[in-house]
Amino acid sequence: MLRVVTRDLGRSVNPVLTKNCLITNNQQLCHFLVSKFSFHNGFKRQYQQKQEQKIIELSTPVIKSKNEYFEKRCDIIKKLIEEKEDPYPHKFHVSMSLTDFINKYNSQVKEEEILENEIQNIAGRIISLEKTDVNSFVYEVYSEGLNIKVKIQENLYKDIESFKKDTDKICCGDVIGIVGVPTKFKTGQLSIVPQKIILLSPCLQQLPVANAELSKKETRYNQRYLDLILNNKSRKRFFDRAKIISFVRKYLDEMKFLEIETPVMNAYPSENKDTTFKSYHDDLNIDIFMRMSSDLHHKALIGEGIERVYEIGRKFINKKNNETHHSEFTTCEFYMAYADYNDLMSITENMLSEMVKKITGSCKFQYNPDGPESESIEIDFTPPFKKIPLIKTLEDKLNVKLPSANELNTIESNKFLDDLCIKHNVECQSPRTTARLLDKLVGKFIENSCINPTFIIDHPEIMSPLAKGHRFEKGLTERFDIFIMGHKIGHGYSVLTNPYLNNSKCINDEDLCTTFELGLPPLAGLIIGIDRLAMILTNSNDIKDVILFPSIKPNFLN
Repeated sequence: MLRVVTRDLGRSVNPVLTKNCLITNNQQLCHFLVSKFSFHNGFKRQYQQKQEQKIIELSTPVIKSKNEYFEKRCDIIKKLIEEKEDPYPHKFHVSMSLTDFINKYNSQVKEEEILENEIQNIAGRIISLEKTDVNSFVYEVYSEGLNIKVKIQENLYKDIESFKKDTDKICCGDVIGIVGVPTKFKTGQLSIVPQKIILLSPCLQQLPVANAELSKKETRYNQRYLDLILNNKSRKRFFDRAKIISFVRKYLDEMKFLEIETPVMNAYPSENKDTTFKSYHDDLNIDIFMRMSSDLHHKALIGEGIERVYEIGRKFINKKNNETHHSEFTTCEFYMAYADYNDLMSITENMLSEMVKKITGSCKFQYNPDGPESESIEIDFTPPFKKIPLIKTLEDKLNVKLPSANELNTIESNKFLDDLCIKHNVECQSPRTTARLLDKLVGKFIENSCINPTFIIDHPEIMSPLAKGHRFEKGLTERFDIFIMGHKIGHGYSVLTNPYLNNSKCINDEDLCTTFELGLPPLAGLIIGIDRLAMILTNSNDIKDVILFPSIKPNFLN
């Protein structure tokens, strides 16, 4: 198909307008065609056929559209091209960002004053447009998370002819460049008086009304580009997420941790094969598995002499998505030699409390657990965080004496916990192992009460196979989970370094087993879920609200 369509590329190409791009020369046509054939091979054949049909339609300059607005915009662009004006210029010099413009002139300019000698070039997207009278317009322009209202007046423009020509071709949603001077409205709001407006990229689709069209979650997730254009809260949310990641990176760098990258694809699956994504490596001729954790590689590096390592990256788990779980998620995982879980709890307290102060301005902030209209709850990140032992707390909540921690692997203990779950209507799907039964009981009776940051500590060995045994309590381990607003944000532990016990966990990788046999120093590791942490700090109730492009079923399959 590509060969057939491109065989006459040596000939001249008439301007062709498609729904996605404007093609005016051979090079652009070639790039367009290549991009159309660069989709992942795993896409459905149904979708490939649709894309091939679009390519066939490029042989004719006929414009096809789904709505009248699209056609109208296409006509304007065709007219610009005929008049030798490029609606997609290569460059526009921005002399000052909108952020710097506001910071510099907000205090300098007085109401209704115009600084005629301060000519600046700024750029952004028009998110609202209003014609105030025959000879003036007001544009609201967005850039860098900020908005500025721009009043275009004929008597202050370059000339009358240019005013009419430029304003006629501009519509809401367009990306524009503005050459003008600072001013202020009577209300004291900073603005810019344009002397010239340059169309940088026309918007071919009519923008929806923000409150009406983007109230549905599905619209925001499927059309994130519209969400970011129209929704200030969404934009701020993702800026705050970036601040969280930047803070974590800077904090660990200052503690002399080395940032590393470990394989996302592995030749061996995780401990739970049923929830591991699987693919195939053509060159190696083997099955490969997407990582759910990176702990073995981190531990191997520490064994090889790099004593502090961390990684911020994606992990994958093949489970159903919901409000707090996403199959592709981001974590920060770090390991530290000559440390134990007590050290990590201190690091976690300090890092999270400092992070919250930097992002929210205080260790305390309000969170709406059931949506923006629900009653808010104060969350306090002031250290030290509360620490509660798992077994003792569960016994207090249930008013029952649980089996001894070093006897939890018996049939009798399993039946006891099974009966306890039935008694308290705690659901647990098969297999109803002791570890799963305990986890479900903790989830119902302890986790939901953890509003402020809380460490649930000293898990039984049966729940923590990679953690070192507790030095004082037989049958328990030196592990903690951290919960905020009932959500698990992360977990840490003193790492099991005994090669006789550890090799059973990485039996599929002989090189890693050898690394452990060479001898690991005492160490501890922590994994923090960035997505859930971002949910809390941005007052979000759905994990997809803090993921730019969440996993959504494609529209063509719906």
